[in-house]
Amino acid sequence: MRTKYFILTILSSLAFVSCNYLDFDETNGLKTKEDMYKYFGTTKQMLTHVYTFMPQGFKAFNPGSRFSTDELAMLDCASDDGEFGAVAAGIQNMNNGGWSAIKTYDTAWNLYYGIRAANSFLTEIAKVDFTRYEHDGQYTNWMKQLKYFPYEARVLRAYYFFELARRYGDIAMPLEVLTEEEANTIGKTAFADVINFIANECDEAAKNLPDSYETEPGSEVGRVTRGFAMAVKSKALLYAASKLHNPNMDVELWKKSAKAALDIINTNLYTLDPQESANNLESSEVVLMRINDNSTTFEQYNFPLRFTEGKRTGSTIAYTNFPTQNLVDAFETVNGYKVTLESTGWECDDPDFDPQRPYDNRDPRFYRTILANGMSFKDNTIETFEGGLDNDVVSEGGSPTGYFLRKYIQETTNFTDGSEVSNRHHWVIYRYAETLLTYAESMVNAFGDVNYTDQIYTHSALWAINEVRTNAGMPAIPSCDKEEFLERLYNEWRVEFAFEDHRFWDIRRWKIADSTQREIYGVKIEKQGSGFNYFKNLYETRNWRDCMYLYPIPQEELYKNTNLNPQNTGW
Repeated sequence: MRTKYFILTILSSLAFVSCNYLDFDETNGLKTKEDMYKYFGTTKQMLTHVYTFMPQGFKAFNPGSRFSTDELAMLDCASDDGEFGAVAAGIQNMNNGGWSAIKTYDTAWNLYYGIRAANSFLTEIAKVDFTRYEHDGQYTNWMKQLKYFPYEARVLRAYYFFELARRYGDIAMPLEVLTEEEANTIGKTAFADVINFIANECDEAAKNLPDSYETEPGSEVGRVTRGFAMAVKSKALLYAASKLHNPNMDVELWKKSAKAALDIINTNLYTLDPQESANNLESSEVVLMRINDNSTTFEQYNFPLRFTEGKRTGSTIAYTNFPTQNLVDAFETVNGYKVTLESTGWECDDPDFDPQRPYDNRDPRFYRTILANGMSFKDNTIETFEGGLDNDVVSEGGSPTGYFLRKYIQETTNFTDGSEVSNRHHWVIYRYAETLLTYAESMVNAFGDVNYTDQIYTHSALWAINEVRTNAGMPAIPSCDKEEFLERLYNEWRVEFAFEDHRFWDIRRWKIADSTQREIYGVKIEKQGSGFNYFKNLYETRNWRDCMYLYPIPQEELYKNTNLNPQNTGW
């Protein structure tokens, strides 16, 4: 089985001592840096330390980490797909206009610690000498592993640069360990140059990394592979080609993005998986996954309240991620028809659609993402209708939208005293469906024809999107013009990757937030006899300003380093 995932190893002995945003102590407080690189085991630990900065969409997945209640919010709740229940939580500042360079959210600035760790590792790994152990029985295996270490670190560093660039655009891009003075005077690198650096780094690493580590010493899983190096390049080039960073829609940038995705397709390393990829270590489409320890935290805060057995109490009752009606309306019927809840009720042209059972016979991905009224959960039935068991006010654990989250939920988690059950939660960093949708989007923007192929681009945009839909159990999209195709494609991104940390970024790179980030809807359901009446409910009106397409550089960083000016436009 070709399983590739990220094993999160917390090196508790590695302490951080921060005196500015690019500085920390690379030692463990007991050994010097030189000592750490005298031995293969501790050298490998230093690389593992670089891995630990890999971001994930729910920071409190790991029970060993220290997190604030604000980190219980998933970033989709700052998009039209989600709403966070706690009205005073930090994520609400991104929705109500309270966001600023002084009042930041999700700055990701700590990725500079990961970049510094990578730079330090790359400097030291070039000098390591284990020849004194050449007669040790493990020496040969150590050398086989050691040859990959620099390339793993370079890909991780490239990915951290990408995460920063998609937030801030132009960023500081240190490629060596900086002194405090250097860290506080470094200037910014243009976004396009950051992307070119990422692409070149990933090209070089991909030539030197294995497809997997199954045949390598220790048969380890969880390390950066050729596939992930190619994926980071593909993701970076997609963002560079998208409208936010390519306002003139230069087709040459789209061709580069298409070619990078096609290169992954042509490796034949990955296949789509008809089963859910979230939490699925055996998924054939996962390129990289971050593994977390056993925990009940995600379920404690995202189960409908009655299933938490009193374990979510007090001021944190409302700290839950809820899907919106906006997202529910994105899921077609299983026959491929649109379904929308309007002020007059449900609208759908599918002859098999029953407005009394609007959640039946929908896109199979709907049931992996959302818990709706009438669905079965833990041998019970979800009741979000007025007077139902799950219809509390929001401050007491009820849903503001009439829906609960299903994605990433481990249903076997149990809070009953004496029979508690916890589970691991595995965050997907990248999976193959992203490659196919990237290819579809890039091809149609590059060539304007959903059926276009040539000797280089051997698959069409229509083929790529329909690969994803067929895998999901949905009918193929017929040939259509570019504009209709893009509308269908944007929706495909939305339903395929709901609550996987995509929608927030997609609406930004497409520059469509002005039309999507205004009104958040839910559903109100009244029980009437044996049936129900459904009413579209405007839950929240949000504030959007175009400066929000990029993050503000934290003002405290501008105070430390004036060379990070100018501030991003509008902030």
